[in-house]
Amino acid sequence: MDFNIIFLSLFINSSIKCIYTIIPQSVDSTYIPRNTKYILLKGRLLYNINKGATMKEKTILVYFEFKNKKINDEDIKEMESLIESSGGEVCAISEVRKNFIDSKYYIGKGKCLEIKDAAEKMDVTTLIFNVELSGSNIKNLEDITGLKIVDKTNLILDIFASRAKTKQSVLQVELAEYKYRLPRLIGFRDHLSRTGGGIGTRGPGETKLEVDRRTIQKKIDNVKRELKSIDKSQENMRKQRLKSDIKMVSMVGYTNAGKSTLSNKLVNFYKDKYTEEFETEDLLFKTLDTTLRKCTLPNKKQCLVIDTVGFIKDIPTDLIEAFKSTLLDLKHSDLILFILDSSSSDLDNQITTTMDILKELKVLDKPMVTVFNKSDKNPNVIFPYNLENKVKISAFNDEDIEMLLYKIQEELYGNYKCVKMRFDYDHQDVLNTILQIFKCEDVSYNNEDVRLKVEISESEIEKYEEFIYEKL
Repeated sequence: MDFNIIFLSLFINSSIKCIYTIIPQSVDSTYIPRNTKYILLKGRLLYNINKGATMKEKTILVYFEFKNKKINDEDIKEMESLIESSGGEVCAISEVRKNFIDSKYYIGKGKCLEIKDAAEKMDVTTLIFNVELSGSNIKNLEDITGLKIVDKTNLILDIFASRAKTKQSVLQVELAEYKYRLPRLIGFRDHLSRTGGGIGTRGPGETKLEVDRRTIQKKIDNVKRELKSIDKSQENMRKQRLKSDIKMVSMVGYTNAGKSTLSNKLVNFYKDKYTEEFETEDLLFKTLDTTLRKCTLPNKKQCLVIDTVGFIKDIPTDLIEAFKSTLLDLKHSDLILFILDSSSSDLDNQITTTMDILKELKVLDKPMVTVFNKSDKNPNVIFPYNLENKVKISAFNDEDIEMLLYKIQEELYGNYKCVKMRFDYDHQDVLNTILQIFKCEDVSYNNEDVRLKVEISESEIEKYEEFIYEKL
């Protein structure tokens, strides 16, 4: 399968617009580079080799699926996004369909040699698999192809390692990395001796790989001890928050569903200017560290908005286990906002993945609002899902944000009633409390008393019954 490469310069207005490579039509479309502009010319396939050219690590995505199952295009797109998030460029995709897994090479020797040949033609250095490989699989694949081999678990861990910022998240990723590498020592000895860095090498041991099983186990124990100390400190902080009686709202959902952007909008809606920001960027797993911010509700009460790590399909078990302590805030939350990307064509997968993880964390009994975000990208989204208590919003629409804030308020404090209240000057302290924590209007200071209209929750009407003289 030789590539017949011909360079063709196209002149428009006396300037070279692009350079194309011509490939014989007989070439297996499996190896056609992705995200390129295709043109048919004299029975040959023409594509732009300069489009989006970068110095990124060149990879081939090896997508394995059993023959009796349908290939999910959204899964392929997700793998491409993961590779790009890790600093790689998907030069081609090889879809491998088989009835069984080859114990030595996973995809079979013949397919390995075929992919190796294609990789040489495209100067690809790395093969990335959409499945989890054993240590012997990694070693055998690297031996036969001469390329670096990265499986999906290692790819995700690699992204997490590059995103971790606080000591806790760094240790959590490190713990998951060591647990992943422990049964794969044979594969990783050769893995990092062959390559000098890049995708799959950003975790612990990038500069000095620990290849001794007892040494790694000792490191796992040390990391666990450090995390236990941090967890103890955080548990004390949680207890203090619970004593403060401030409500907690946790945001969960698929990675890149817009949680951090939405958090910023909620937190800053009733402020004169944006003073607190969750970090946002169009990247998978941009948020790893659980972050808390105070949010003011329409009734002037405050709650804590908690932004958590995003989920993804087939997220490594060790990674969930490592981040469980971070996700403990969900167990103490008064409300969970389940954020979905309504513009995604794979909503079913988003819902199933998130619900499975919430079930594992044992928090499905918590009050929950399902928020279909990014409705501006898909205004005609239909909700054929059996999900209760759902709303459709765009994080960039102020009316939607205010509506969601009222929804949060209703969930946290119940329905609000409008009442008229009267305070004599002997109860100035109670009046000050009302003015601080409730939305008040028509405040009138008279000689004998102060009268005002207040929006108050039904649960607190009884508490202030003696000061209410009219219910509206």
